[in-house]
Amino acid sequence: MKKILVAFLLMLGLNAMADDINLWQKSTLNQILQRGELIVGLEPGYMPFEMKDKQGNIIGFDVDMAKAMAKAMGVKLKLLPTAWDGIIAGLITGKYDIIMSGMTITQERNLKINFANPYISVGQTILATKKHAGKKWSDLDKPDITVVTKLGVTGEIATRKMFKKAKIRTFETEADAAQEVLNGNADALVYDKPYNAIFFAEKGESKLVHLDEDLTYEPLGWGIRKGDPDFLNWLDNFLNQAKNDGTYQKVYDTWFNSDAWQKKVM
Repeated sequence: MKKILVAFLLMLGLNAMADDINLWQKSTLNQILQRGELIVGLEPGYMPFEMKDKQGNIIGFDVDMAKAMAKAMGVKLKLLPTAWDGIIAGLITGKYDIIMSGMTITQERNLKINFANPYISVGQTILATKKHAGKKWSDLDKPDITVVTKLGVTGEIATRKMFKKAKIRTFETEADAAQEVLNGNADALVYDKPYNAIFFAEKGESKLVHLDEDLTYEPLGWGIRKGDPDFLNWLDNFLNQAKNDGTYQKVYDTWFNSDAWQKKVM
């Protein structure tokens, strides 16, 4: 009886080991290592996370973190520009290995993909015409007010949740939405705080006000396909290491504590 039990337990152990090996062989991380290339999906245009410089190169906070990630893996980096409305579908169908594009972690998105631990947190704020200086967001929720935001992002979710009386218009890009406010065709833009702060400093100081109180809590995370614990484990450990060896702080300072990069895109 003991021999049968030992044999049964040994068989279970071997099956478990086989399952672990199969899981690793199917892992995105293993595929990256075998390919020798990390493919990142992102939508350039979200300053300072990912954007194009004057030469057409994609630069930004997420790009520098992707470079550090590829270096830690010992592979090359490939950036794949992707329209925002199809970026999750592109990940699921295997067009790229990971989304590194300033994506807010939401429960709805988390049903479709998994996220590594948040690498930064941003909130929605309001960029408004100067006549609205000193007002709160609730003061703008009136029928004669037009609020704009980008289509398909958490800014749109927050806008539709908070503004019940104001007119709401959406745009394909945050730049188009912000320009609408700058041109006086809309009263306010609801969008991520870093972008609003940069746009205000670059173009809006004479015409706009930045109502910079956070309206939401929004952690940003790297998105990967479901069913891949090995890749998820590696990403969490990479982020932890980067935050404790100075790598993360160096990248953060470049894009958030300095404005030198603005000369490259203006």
